[in-house]
Amino acid sequence: MRRVTVVAFTVLMLIAAGFAQIPTSGSIFIGYSYDSANLGSGTHRGLNGWNGSLEGKLLPWVGIVADISGLYGSGDSFVNTRCTSPIGIPCSAFHTHASLHNVLFGPQVSVPVGRFTPFAHALFGVSHVSESASGFSDSSTSFGAAYGGGIDYRLIHGIGWRFQGDDLQTRFFGGTQNSFRFSTGPVLHF
Repeated sequence: MRRVTVVAFTVLMLIAAGFAQIPTSGSIFIGYSYDSANLGSGTHRGLNGWNGSLEGKLLPWVGIVADISGLYGSGDSFVNTRCTSPIGIPCSAFHTHASLHNVLFGPQVSVPVGRFTPFAHALFGVSHVSESASGFSDSSTSFGAAYGGGIDYRLIHGIGWRFQGDDLQTRFFGGTQNSFRFSTGPVLHF
């Protein structure tokens, strides 16, 4: 009987210690995102999509963020080939579809000031781009990083609206690309 009590007490204490490690405050964000993306293959285009993040607070002003986004677009790309013209004008255009996905993690610092909560973060992880057109497709996966921040405006208790901007850095196709990602949408603070 005594052994069962000791085992039960130990299990309950371990469970309680485990729950104590889970952050009890943070935020959930999901919204619209726009990226003026340099896709690495020489194509630069505006992509529209979504961005979501989950933050768990470690300290009152410091949290850990998981940020996931998907951005999509299509447009005409020009093949820089030489035509029969002696000056070499680019002459072939084809319609491409592109998608860019990011899975990033990192620290975020935020300080509430009245109805506003400005924040800054440095996120690191994986980015993947794919482009396709009739007759070909290409993709690349690389290290990704986002340096930026934004501001949350509290609408009512626990619910706000986020404006976020990031310098998104990727290394697709052996080069380094920097693009600006803007996101906005509702944020739930718990």
